[in-house]
Amino acid sequence: MLSGIKARRMWKVGVEPSEVAIIAARKAIAEAGIDKDKIGILINTSVCKDFIEPAVAALVHGNLNMPESCMNFDISNACLAFLNGMEIICNMIERGQVDYGLIVDGEGVRYVLDKTIERLLEEDATPDDFRDNFATLTLGSGAVAMILTRSDLMPDKPRLLGGVTLAATEHNHLCKGQREGMSTNAKELLVAGINLAEKTLERATDYLGWDFSKMDQYVIHQVSRANTNKLVARLKMDAKKVFITFDEFGNIGPASLPTTLAKAVEAGRIKKGDQVALLGIGSGINCSMMHVQW
Repeated sequence: MLSGIKARRMWKVGVEPSEVAIIAARKAIAEAGIDKDKIGILINTSVCKDFIEPAVAALVHGNLNMPESCMNFDISNACLAFLNGMEIICNMIERGQVDYGLIVDGEGVRYVLDKTIERLLEEDATPDDFRDNFATLTLGSGAVAMILTRSDLMPDKPRLLGGVTLAATEHNHLCKGQREGMSTNAKELLVAGINLAEKTLERATDYLGWDFSKMDQYVIHQVSRANTNKLVARLKMDAKKVFITFDEFGNIGPASLPTTLAKAVEAGRIKKGDQVALLGIGSGINCSMMHVQW
């Protein structure tokens, strides 16, 4: 009733982030039709980790038997990390450092949800405790992967035309996550995030030279109904061009936006030649926008 989320997904007990990231990676490599030995960089962007160390990327790299020449590491930037990973790999491709790059992300939230519900069921739990932990209850599990390469190697594939990022890290106290819970000032975070998104759009309009109103589809990081509706209204997006996934999958963290992109393609909402805007906001807070020609 409060979030608009009707369903979420959970992995079986004991399933680790690297395991589901590997499943997504294998599917992405197979669909790209490339030899994994050609991949020069593997980046994991998940919030969830198997261990503090080694990196999830190292686990995926080893279990996929990737070549020793393939650099691998994790990056962490809350829900924005997948877009950050795309930018890092694209920069490496532009410099000629690699021909192919792989991004993976595996999120499993069963443990943090169980622990949060345990706390909220304690006799001394208060309405304030529920409010502070509400964002945790919107989380869902999922896994995604993406292959990036030079346009001349895959000329018929979608093209990433550019992107911009802005920070408003004076708001870094509004959402703090730990393994057993996440404390969020949801109201202030929503206001600050939308304000930053508006500033990012202004910069993207100047830097990318795009007409945001003429995008064929808007693919945005989705947290809940209220967040999505207010963001769409503030940036004057045509709601008919925003494919909704939060109601079925919840907030999957960094995997949310690429999941929405994949589901929009599967549903036929994005077609060859379409101009697609990607928009992500992550606690901290940071905001990124990218332009993709499908």
